[in-house]
Amino acid sequence: MTKRKLRINGHSHLLPYPEEIPDFMKDKGIFWVDKDRKFMLQKDWNRPITDSSFFLNEKLAWMEHFKIDHAVVLNLSQLYGNGLRLEEMKQALRFQNDFNARIQHENPSKFTCGFVVHPGFVRGACWEIERCVEVLGMQLLCLPTHYMDTIGTWRCIFDEENEPIFELADKYNLAVEIHPYDGEKFIKLENTSWRFHLIWMLAQCADAYHFLTLNGYYEKYKNMRVCFAHGGQLAQINLGRRIQGFDGRPDLFEDKSHPRKAVGHKNIFFDTLVHDTGGLELLIKNQGSKQVLMGLDDPYPLGEMESEKQSSYPGKILDLAVDRNVIKESERDAIWEDNVIQWLCGDDEVAKQKLVSRILS
Repeated sequence: MTKRKLRINGHSHLLPYPEEIPDFMKDKGIFWVDKDRKFMLQKDWNRPITDSSFFLNEKLAWMEHFKIDHAVVLNLSQLYGNGLRLEEMKQALRFQNDFNARIQHENPSKFTCGFVVHPGFVRGACWEIERCVEVLGMQLLCLPTHYMDTIGTWRCIFDEENEPIFELADKYNLAVEIHPYDGEKFIKLENTSWRFHLIWMLAQCADAYHFLTLNGYYEKYKNMRVCFAHGGQLAQINLGRRIQGFDGRPDLFEDKSHPRKAVGHKNIFFDTLVHDTGGLELLIKNQGSKQVLMGLDDPYPLGEMESEKQSSYPGKILDLAVDRNVIKESERDAIWEDNVIQWLCGDDEVAKQKLVSRILS
């Protein structure tokens, strides 16, 4: 009997219900959801909740409707903790991690959830990694492309100061998600026409990929598997420029790894959320289909959601890619299942079997 192929979404988000968010989060202006579930809010910021599947029970119904077996839930980008006082940041991130841990423990067949740390406080970040792995049983570390350090300077996540974090990720065989946010806080442009989501987020991913590869962390930390959100889309079109820059100005790259060495590396993954088959084809030509995993970014409007205006539905880009001979059906199946599992578990065959058993239970 042929085993049914699983459909695993490697990039999903989940909001707590309003009553699940502690009072201090609203009192301090950190993050909350209004009682009518219409908006997510921070101090001087709000965003409409555009789909009911932002919440648990509605998410489960949405997954059932679209035959999605399992979802990888990332942290909320609003809870990276940049600019918060130390104690507020620690409380906010602990709330997020405990919430995600509970969701995973109560719904093991449906969700694998990530945890987040703040790299600006490396020692505390390492303690939280140890807690989330050893106490909460989590295996996915969520990191921002950029963060604010203790003196207010913005840094790339793959700064050498963060190597203790990567050492722990290597020790614990962690999957790592790299996701952009907060660009408007350090890119000196007016926040208009959604430019930070449509353009600068992709540039942030490209910048993080630049330094991951230059520093050779994919080889230095062989048990750490990194996935870039949104297909690392600008990193794909930018690859030739980076190679030419490295070759043309070697004086600027002493002791750095050549960009070409990282292309298609087994520990560097990208999700499918590039919005068109041309972008997906370039991603696959650059990196190989085995390094690409399904990412819907649901339920955000820039995710792959059901939409008449966009003539879209979850999984459409892969179906189109098959129709247009960008990928084979076997590659589509692997992007939905095998590649997500490889990112989450690496070469640990026992962990892979446990994950599949958890999903099928």
